[in-house]
Amino acid sequence: MKKSDVMYRLWYYFRNGWSIYFAFIFGAINTLVVTYYLAIEKAPVLNSIFPSFGFYVLFAGLVGIPILTLIGWTHWKKSGARRAEVDVNYEANPYEARAMVNSEMILKLSLQLAELVLKNQQKESVDEKRIEEIIKQIRNIEEFSSKRTMSNKLDIKYIRTETQERSDK
Repeated sequence: MKKSDVMYRLWYYFRNGWSIYFAFIFGAINTLVVTYYLAIEKAPVLNSIFPSFGFYVLFAGLVGIPILTLIGWTHWKKSGARRAEVDVNYEANPYEARAMVNSEMILKLSLQLAELVLKNQQKESVDEKRIEEIIKQIRNIEEFSSKRTMSNKLDIKYIRTETQERSDK
């Protein structure tokens, strides 16, 4: 591995450690301290509800964690925002899109070949129409593979076509 690769990897790990762990924890602590000491402590009504910083932290944890967990679950499972993130990731990372398309094509072809093997094993004949469909599938894969590059976005187009077909059904 080249020295520059090692440096970029270290930079990537540092950014993840910072943004996912340190900044998250530091941000939560900062938000609790600032909101309590600048807002709640100076407002008599709020100060009577939250008489101490510890009580405020406990309340924020008991109420905030379930609410934020529900929001996170909604983001991942129910909103279009997560799908948009995945789309952007595939657009930004052609290697991931390539891997997805390759696995989809391999799966389709493997299922067709498994069907042929089973029919052969059971001494059943395979009609010419089915063989022609498989040959057509192989040619389509060959043609697609010869045209696509990492920069021409054909893999992304393929993913969108496949997911659109499934959501239309």
